[in-house]
Amino acid sequence: MTTANMRRMTPYMFLAPAAAFMIVGLLYPVAYMIYASFLDWNPSQLIGEADWINLRNYVSLLQDASFRESTVVTLKFSSIVVTTEMVVGVGLALLLDRQIRGISVLRTIFILPMMIAPIVVGLMWRYMYHPSVGIFNRTLKDWGLEPIPWLSDSGWALTSIIIADIWQWTPFIFILALAALQSLPRSALEAARIDGASGWQQIIHIKLPLMMPVLVVTLLLRLIDSFKVLEVILVMTNGGPGLSTEILSLRIARTASEFRELGVAAAMSNYLLLLLLALTIIMFVYNKIVEAREAAVRQAAEEA
Repeated sequence: MTTANMRRMTPYMFLAPAAAFMIVGLLYPVAYMIYASFLDWNPSQLIGEADWINLRNYVSLLQDASFRESTVVTLKFSSIVVTTEMVVGVGLALLLDRQIRGISVLRTIFILPMMIAPIVVGLMWRYMYHPSVGIFNRTLKDWGLEPIPWLSDSGWALTSIIIADIWQWTPFIFILALAALQSLPRSALEAARIDGASGWQQIIHIKLPLMMPVLVVTLLLRLIDSFKVLEVILVMTNGGPGLSTEILSLRIARTASEFRELGVAAAMSNYLLLLLLALTIIMFVYNKIVEAREAAVRQAAEEA
């Protein structure tokens, strides 16, 4: 092999281990899951012993009221937590993007919840929601109010889990939004100040448009992660009361472990994968549009 060919092949040689790892660690399990979704498979069988049933698992899921309810719960949970976390996280980043005394301590405090293991978060909030000794109901009693059935009532259970998730993952949005703020071109902000733009005008017309590519990626990451929440809900409610807090990830786990229907669980996983892929494609297309607009804003700011 000539020196020129060696130079051309060198990048691919360095990429080969990573590519092999991706094929073995990602593509093979996904292909295995897709194949299993066409089988009538249970844990007592080897996968080669399971019967091939074509699309029966997928058709049965579309007719399953419990699966449809879990899908609705997942969409409701994800939309509420992601929207709230984006608003609060970006708001905190805008509020703390300044030089004030003790700001480093405040930033450290804000990111502490996301450092706690999900199992611990679930246990902690479960104890705080306890009907008699939990801090919330004890406080309500001290104020002369009736206690709230946080985890035992289907109307309150999902709200309780949403509050816990917002508490834990708003810092993730805060960190990325703050990093995006601190990387903004100072020339654009200075030009806006010279032109007499108020603080709100700078936020709406300068900061948020320039931050949008980072915010879109942050939104996508958090949205995907919200569809896969498992440990906190498992510890706090185990999907109850009834199916009021059973999201798709928990439904998949229960179908595989409790109901022993591995083929059906694989089909559910594929439905969830398709849903996440659709959301990812939509967000990436939107991100391209936002990047084009952001480039135009930067160019206009530089020309000014």
